Formats: sequence, structure tokens, C-alpha cells
Amino acid sequence: MKILTFDIEEWFHILDNPETQTTESWRQYDSRLRQGVDAILELLDEAGQPATFFCLGWVAEQHPDVIRSIDNAGFEIASHSYGHQLAYEQSREEFKEDLTRSLGILQDIIGKPIDTYRAPGFSITGKNLWAFDELIEAGIKVDCSLFPADRAHGGLPSFGAAVPTVGSRNGQTIRLFPINTRSVLGKKIIYSGGGYFRLMPSALLRRWFGDDDYVMTYFHPRDFDPGQPMVPGLSPLRKFKSYVGINGAKDKLRRLLELNAFTDVRSAARSTDWAAAPQVAL
Repeated sequence: MKILTFDIEEWFHILDNPETQTTESWRQYDSRLRQGVDAILELLDEAGQPATFFCLGWVAEQHPDVIRSIDNAGFEIASHSYGHQLAYEQSREEFKEDLTRSLGILQDIIGKPIDTYRAPGFSITGKNLWAFDELIEAGIKVDCSLFPADRAHGGLPSFGAAVPTVGSRNGQTIRLFPINTRSVLGKKIIYSGGGYFRLMPSALLRRWFGDDDYVMTYFHPRDFDPGQPMVPGLSPLRKFKSYVGINGAKDKLRRLLELNAFTDVRSAARSTDWAAAPQVAL
């Protein structure tokens, strides 16, 4: 299965940057959310493809009309937290409060329960596996937060095979769709979203997307917005990661939508044989 997902954030929601870490700092920037989401919806309409949209509660609070437009178009709405903070930097109480706030805002806007979640920066790691206790308690049934490789924001390289997995925690279970990996020269490579996707050559992306049975994508409106301003305060390396390949990213995605059949998280969860899926203690 190939799962299509988008993390609905503003262009300035970049992690590891002191200039844009707080909700107070975000208020100084102009929004580009509507045009970014409209461009994505247009692409999906052209291709007739489903997708899951992981939405920030803060974004939903500022732009409820955008969230409604996604929902009205028939796409699944999921939570991407409220305040776009790295989960492993939060206390358990802060994480719970952020999650609860996000779910409340999103559910009030669309009038439907939210049961799917992705942490900002895939920031559930070995240091904060207690996050799964809070997710389960909040009614989350499917999580897409695990990055089973080394990563600047932590990752969980010990997770095992990057396939749909049943996670068990304190006698309860949660369904997991981790980011997929490719082994290249003995190293786990990510290619299906963000800067990794923008950096990879189109021909290689088409080959890997076509060959791999399980692909979990993650894109953002800013990945396809060459007109966005540059976020201040970024290191040279962070600038490269944040802006490389933006000019050609939309055409890359359009071609992949033409060549592959995608599903959303909700449909993937329904079609997975969870009784036969690997199980892992969290």
C-alpha cells in the first residue's frame, strides 16, 4: 500500500529554529496556508486520489475555513498536535494538554471524532514512549509518528521493520504506520516526504515508489511553494534542508500521482490484516 498524507502547517513552522518556536512569534508572519492547501487540493482533484491531512490545532484555530474545505472535499482529517513542538521536549502533562487541545479544536470544526495522530518531527522516540499511553487514553487508534531510522529529531532506529505494526503498551494496543525506509549500502534511507523527497532525483523516486509495497508519504504545503519567504535565523544546513528542490517538487508529486494508486490512512487501517501484522512492545 502507498499512503498519501500531508502535514498542514504554515511556511514558518520549521523545527529547531529559535526565531519560530512559539505561537507568539508566529503572529508576525503572513499566512500562506490557503494558497498552499488549495494547490494540494487541486492536485488531488486532478488525480482523483485520496489523502489524510494531519492538521495543527493552531492552524485550525486561525483558519477553520481551510480545515472545513479539506473535510468537505472528502479527505480524512487527523491531528498533528496543537503547537508544533517536539514531543520529546514536552513533559507528559504538556503533551497531554497539547493533544487534548488539538483534538478539541479539530473535532469542533468538522463535527467528527479524530482518531489518527502524527507528532511534529516524528518526535516520539525511545525517550518518550509514554506518549502512546496518552494517545490511547485520548482515543487515538492509529499513530503515524514513528521514524524507524536515525534523524536529527531523534527517530527510533530500533523499531524494526518499517511496516504496519501493532504496538502494545501497558496492556493496550495502538495501530502504527511508520515512515518507510530503503536500505542503501547498509544505511536506512528515507525518500517519501519533506526534504528527502525534494532532494531525490525524479527517476529514482518513480522507481522506488513503484517497487516498494509499503510507502508512507508526508508532505507539507511549503514543499510546493517556491514563492514563500525564507524563514529568518536558519543555519546554512537548515536552509538547505528546508528549501532544496522546492521549484520542482509539485511536478514530482504530480507525476507520482499519475503513476501510482494511493490510499489514505483510514482506508489503509481498514484493509490491513492486523492479526497477521508484526507486534512490538512500546
